[in-house]
Amino acid sequence: MGVELAVRPYRRRFVQPLHTAHGPWVWREGLLIRLKDSLGRLGYGEVAPISWFGSESVAEALAFCRAQGDGWRSRPIPDELPATQFALESALADLTGEIAGKEPAIPADSFANAAICGLLPAGPSVLEIAPQRLAQGHRTLKWKIGVHPATDEIRWLEQLVKDLPNSTRLRLDANGGLSLAQAEQWLAVCDRINAHPQGAAIQYLEQPLPPDQFDQMLELTQRYKTAIALDESVATVPELEGCWQRGWRGVFVVKPAIAGSPQQLEAFCHKHRPRLVFSSAFETVVGRRAALAIAARCSPGPAPALGFGTQGWFDDDWDTLTPAELWDKL
Repeated sequence: MGVELAVRPYRRRFVQPLHTAHGPWVWREGLLIRLKDSLGRLGYGEVAPISWFGSESVAEALAFCRAQGDGWRSRPIPDELPATQFALESALADLTGEIAGKEPAIPADSFANAAICGLLPAGPSVLEIAPQRLAQGHRTLKWKIGVHPATDEIRWLEQLVKDLPNSTRLRLDANGGLSLAQAEQWLAVCDRINAHPQGAAIQYLEQPLPPDQFDQMLELTQRYKTAIALDESVATVPELEGCWQRGWRGVFVVKPAIAGSPQQLEAFCHKHRPRLVFSSAFETVVGRRAALAIAARCSPGPAPALGFGTQGWFDDDWDTLTPAELWDKL
């Protein structure tokens, strides 16, 4: 018997545009997928692509799903559609009961705790928002850089590390928007801050250069003490494999929702045991629970703070809904 496939597009607005080196992000768009088998069991999945990050577009994912008609028979999904791979494999896993209860034990009534990295806005408002994130329970914070002039951002960073407790860890995310000279400038600042900590410490500088400058980033890891993490460079499982084969042994930031097949991602993790930080793609509760289940399977022991501090960033109540409730709302 086949499995019924239904698709519903969604569009949700950020409370405030998310500013990155790629520009402002105002609307989050994606697809929810529901599978139903002959026993009436339901499984939900989410296509949450980020095309400028290397995944397919929403339109490409929708075209593929519609081409399947109203049934799904586990056909191969092209690697060029990694977010669709994640969605359909996750929906099948949900249908067969492989997701519910497999997520990390994160309190449902509070997304803000020590297990989650809190996201900070770009710009000077970071100085106001960071203490609020600590009050919510976060101990690791992520700040977008490469949006304003470097001299201003470095000044704000230096003030931030003085204001925050020594136990705070900061992740600086450039989204591949720095030049080599700017990356060297930032790493020198981070090394200085970490050498004489009087407040928060810098955990790593995330994706300082574009993905096509892999060799330069690898060379920077030899010259500076502050760790560098790859993000845009390793958006999909094939890219993870490629960077591993080319010698990267630093941090990999993985967004399961756009990485591709969860089975292939898990196989990569178990084979190589890389240094992983799992992160959100600003998916809904549907993609979030599937992504967290993957993170739990790939990081069975103590792991760095999860990059899923994204709830509360949207102008809706969707984060309070179950997958079935969200489906009915669309």
